[in-house]
Amino acid sequence: MATTLTINGNRHQVDLPDDVPLLWVLRDELGLTGTKYGCGVAACGACTVHINGQAVRSCQVALSDVTGEVTTIEGIGTPDAMAAIQTAWNDHQVAQCGYCQSGQIMQAAALLAEIPAPSDDEIDEAMQGNLCRCGTYPRIRAAIHSAASLMKEA
Repeated sequence: MATTLTINGNRHQVDLPDDVPLLWVLRDELGLTGTKYGCGVAACGACTVHINGQAVRSCQVALSDVTGEVTTIEGIGTPDAMAAIQTAWNDHQVAQCGYCQSGQIMQAAALLAEIPAPSDDEIDEAMQGNLCRCGTYPRIRAAIHSAASLMKEA
């Protein structure tokens, strides 16, 4: 049976089994490859997307459990008009290898939507489930603070 999803503001119809993880729907069925596969057990955060504004690990969300709007990294900002979090990421040169960055950005965007001016402790708590093998955690924290300032100015 076909399932209709709203992803990044666009409606998509997919005909897949109900237990297929959202991650594979996004990457394999819809070609939205910005969301990354990291561990498959929701331990690394590379596959983070938003469902109704909440950060979730798409590797552990079954297609049948998706209710509401899905936003992926492709759905925030554009090459011509980056979101504040993306601008801050670039300004602070956060990315090293870059693999975890889409999940990091999506987690940070959800944090900033909930807490517009987070403290270091709030950032650390919110981001603790997103792993970065390159260890750019201080840059991530600085970028989140910068994004908060950019958003406040806008």
